[in-house]
Amino acid sequence: MERFDVTQMNLEKLRQVDVRTVDPATLVDIREIKVDRNLPKVERQKEFMRQIGNPYCFRVGKIAVSVGFATNGASFEQRMEHYLQTL
Repeated sequence: MERFDVTQMNLEKLRQVDVRTVDPATLVDIREIKVDRNLPKVERQKEFMRQIGNPYCFRVGKIAVSVGFATNGASFEQRMEHYLQTL
């Protein structure tokens, strides 16, 4: 399995991808993401990030999706944890 390290700098770069101009063919279809529920939480998170590439910009079928979070709402980590717990 390839290693995927998430840093604040590369998350910021990923967040800045414009869904209106990105080629949808370059995005991962989130429906194809498969994460082993038996892995520990941190490993599930790493596996999801490895597969999705950009958690802020991905596809659902033919539709490109851009995800954003309010500064006063739940953190990205909280949302990801919730998502991974529901896989």
